[in-house]
Amino acid sequence: MKVLVLGGDGYLGWPTSMHLSAHGHEVMAVDNYLRRRLSREEDSEALFEVPNLHRRAQLWQEKSGKSIAVRVGDICDWDFLAGLFGEFRPDALIHYAEQPSAPYSMKNRAAAGLTLQNNVMATFNVIQAVHEFAPECHIVKLGTMGEYGTPNIDIEEGWIDIEHKGRRQKFLFPRAAGSLYHTTKVLDTDLLWFYVRTWGLRVTDLMQGPVYGLETYENRGDESLYPFFNYDELWGTVINRFLVQAVAGYPLTVYGKGGQTRGYLDLRDTLQCLRLSVEHPAQAGELRIFNQFVETFSVNTLAEMVQASGRRHGIEVKVNNLPNPRKELEEHYYNPAHTGLLELGLQPHRLTPERMDEMLSVIQRYKDRIRTDCIFRNVRWNR
Repeated sequence: MKVLVLGGDGYLGWPTSMHLSAHGHEVMAVDNYLRRRLSREEDSEALFEVPNLHRRAQLWQEKSGKSIAVRVGDICDWDFLAGLFGEFRPDALIHYAEQPSAPYSMKNRAAAGLTLQNNVMATFNVIQAVHEFAPECHIVKLGTMGEYGTPNIDIEEGWIDIEHKGRRQKFLFPRAAGSLYHTTKVLDTDLLWFYVRTWGLRVTDLMQGPVYGLETYENRGDESLYPFFNYDELWGTVINRFLVQAVAGYPLTVYGKGGQTRGYLDLRDTLQCLRLSVEHPAQAGELRIFNQFVETFSVNTLAEMVQASGRRHGIEVKVNNLPNPRKELEEHYYNPAHTGLLELGLQPHRLTPERMDEMLSVIQRYKDRIRTDCIFRNVRWNR
């Protein structure tokens, strides 16, 4: 298929581009380098330097013999996006092109405004472009399990059957986002659902949990093809952050009681989920929702797993329970369904001790590049 990867420079976007290319799809990766710019502005750049998107595509072609087309521009600019669709009529589109950080979105008014305008307008423009230029194109949007919050009932896979006063209907599962970033993802879902009903779009919305990892089957052992690996509070995901903190001798930053529970998945499983969604598209007029994760862990459990890995490497890992800067339940019920992607053929990678040790060993190679001064930013939800 011809697949357009929006946000193709990112932590998930670049590995996805390589993975789809490796499986024979014609890929165009698009990015405006917003994530790079914001990281520089916040003085929180990744663990190691990452080549620009053009250079990464060259390196991938040298390694694999396969090409990835690259375009640099902002999809919030309608003329740029319309030009893309005029040049490359996609069969499928993967939408990663959003400001991805919950803490950044809560930092101040300017960061919140950027997040809202960028994320919602990007999704709106994608919908309009597909309708106008490629109405059969399958939109695969990366959502987040954070859209649901932590309700005191089982979380269904996107939809829930409600019986009320003797009548029944199927509704989108109630959303209760925990940050402005997560709220923009809820708005994405509502926009997509409206235009699915109105224009008959075909859409898969992936409610993804936090991702961990660095190496994939496409980049293993080749630093030049690694994705961004952030480890600070703004841009790093929790397992990646904890592993870097362990290597640096920085106490693990557990917020509050540490009972916050979420669904996690290996970077390699994200790539599987996106490819399976592309290769098994939704029907016209369907908003298909998958909960995209493999296992659930509390923050305390993750901290204990990192401590155990540290001991196996001869590292003493300490934990620091900090006052929680976020507005969230620290102890709660959490039981989300996640069968749809397994039924499509997902072969999960588990967070085993061996996997944890492997990741920690990779990070140890870059120990001298860790800046402990940028790990904790204390971005508070109640400013």
